[in-house]
Amino acid sequence: MSVLKITRENFKREVLESEKPVLLDFWASWCGPCKMVSPIIDQVAEEKKGMIKVGKINIDEEAELAAQFRIMSIPTLVVIKDGKIVESTAGVKPKNAILSLLSE
Repeated sequence: MSVLKITRENFKREVLESEKPVLLDFWASWCGPCKMVSPIIDQVAEEKKGMIKVGKINIDEEAELAAQFRIMSIPTLVVIKDGKIVESTAGVKPKNAILSLLSE
């Protein structure tokens, strides 16, 4: 699978030190809208394989990371390039809107 599970342990290596842009999906298992956006994130990961990294962060398991990013609602998508946030959006988005977050 091309979607990474991001944790405190691998965050620095997989996200901050990534040479590719990283799309992070902040989610929770009890979140209905998160379940709607999850298959779209998986499609984006497959289509952009080799060009970007895609990671999912479960806010219940990784409360520290959720707090670090000031996540107030989920799903929240964050794009990180060179260790810095370049895009961020909350709520369910169609695939083309998610892809547009990744293009400059």
